[in-house]
Amino acid sequence: MSLGTAVRTALREAAEPAKAATMRAYMKSDMPFLGVQAVRRRAALRRVFAAHRIDTAPEWRRAVLGLWRAAEYREERYAAIELTGYHLYREFQTLYTVPMYEEMIVSGAWWDLVDELATHRIGGLLTAFPDSMRPLMLDWARDGDLWKRRTAILCQNRFKARTDTALLYACIEPSLSDNDFFARKAIGWALREYAKTNPAEVIRYVRAKGISGLSRREALRNLPAT
Repeated sequence: MSLGTAVRTALREAAEPAKAATMRAYMKSDMPFLGVQAVRRRAALRRVFAAHRIDTAPEWRRAVLGLWRAAEYREERYAAIELTGYHLYREFQTLYTVPMYEEMIVSGAWWDLVDELATHRIGGLLTAFPDSMRPLMLDWARDGDLWKRRTAILCQNRFKARTDTALLYACIEPSLSDNDFFARKAIGWALREYAKTNPAEVIRYVRAKGISGLSRREALRNLPAT
């Protein structure tokens, strides 16, 4: 049995079909759900991934994209994302993965798929390959695709004191005039995460840029009233 077949079989066995409609409605998803909640999904996928080892990075990338492109249910796309982060394949996280992640971000085009890739996969590549990834994030921040812009804004969300503030602001600023909910939410979320490390700087930046509305509320949510 191939990895893809094993994943699809395991997800169907773990599914609770009565929950599928509610999950789909909550996520506002065009793609249907099987009804596999996160804990059951992760347990099932760990067993499948352990039993179907992948030897090379190209084979791993083909497996990820095979799952992603063939997905009929949203959990199958979640499975592809989990395969990108499976611990046995950490050494495969190189610049060669960028086109794969870009395809997933652009075609996924929703927060439940994009944000994990932004904060964990693209963020990890930025840490490992800053000389290549920094200019790429600057390009993505000005891209016409909302989800690439959101990725550029969020990619440092787990960096804490390692945050490159110049890069953060350079990725935020092309979207400051964007009225899209997901762009505004991303700006606020990124600033809120950085505020956990440097609250005074976030307050200064919000005031200096005249950030208002949703982005401001999100950025300052956990700070004293300003």
